[in-house]
Amino acid sequence: MIQKILQRPEFEQQPPVLIDVGASGRLHPIWRRVAPYAVCVAFDADARDFAYATDEKGKYRKLYTFNCIVTDTEAPEIDFHLTAHPHCSSLLRPQSELLQEYDFAWKFDVDRKIKLKNRSLNSVLAELKLDYVDWFKTDSQGLDWRLFENLGPRKNGVKVAEFEPGIISSYEGEDKMYSLLAGMEQNGHFWMSDFVVKGSPRIKKAALNQFGKQGFWRKLHYFAHKQTPGWGEITYLNRFDNPQTTLRDYLLGWVFAILCQQHGFALLLIEKARVRFDDAAFDDMETYTKRQISGRVWKLKFWHAVVLKWNDLLNA
Repeated sequence: MIQKILQRPEFEQQPPVLIDVGASGRLHPIWRRVAPYAVCVAFDADARDFAYATDEKGKYRKLYTFNCIVTDTEAPEIDFHLTAHPHCSSLLRPQSELLQEYDFAWKFDVDRKIKLKNRSLNSVLAELKLDYVDWFKTDSQGLDWRLFENLGPRKNGVKVAEFEPGIISSYEGEDKMYSLLAGMEQNGHFWMSDFVVKGSPRIKKAALNQFGKQGFWRKLHYFAHKQTPGWGEITYLNRFDNPQTTLRDYLLGWVFAILCQQHGFALLLIEKARVRFDDAAFDDMETYTKRQISGRVWKLKFWHAVVLKWNDLLNA
């Protein structure tokens, strides 16, 4: 059904536009089902983990890759900190000295500082003649909120926005989670559809090494230790409350809601679309969505709620 929707004429002239900032390692796996119909723009400043992009080119309708820093400024060059772990490299100086009580502190150790070409997100999109963005994903190591703001008028048309802001202080001057939450609340056009707190055990490397300096036994002790919050993965979906929302917007919003497993919201979008548009596809979309909801029951997706209820009873 997703492929059937994306093959409609609404997406021939206006294909889905996907933005991935900090695309080290791989492009977003959830995009695989829309990739053949979509334009993807991917950024990463650390070339050590960006080679996969060559293999991805044939999977997208168009794939633009930029091995540069992307910020909200127009400076042609900017300092960039290459860290021991590529995924922690950042424009902002890592504060590894504040992370010494965590085993992962070594990942933020600065290997070297270099000058890299810089582009603003807004200028890149203008160069590519992309005046809209449908899915915005960023793991920018401290710049998430300012990059979203740099979308300018495009940001309110985003259907899905994913961020990975810090909770603890890992970088100087970073966009922390509290500022992102406040900014999205003030924006008013989005609702939070997913929030996963990530972290690491707060135990020094030397202390963990007492149980084995490497290998399987050390890993067991690491993962058995209680994790403490360090950052979060947050997803927002557009409320689709703009009176100028088009049929294309509703159709793509439905596709993205299905991909995000927000099936109740997918039904709501069909309901909203029917108020303004008459399209035979709505019936098929509704049937498909209801099948997805029932399918989750048969796949025992309710089991986590049973476990939580059981734990409440045990602890009462």
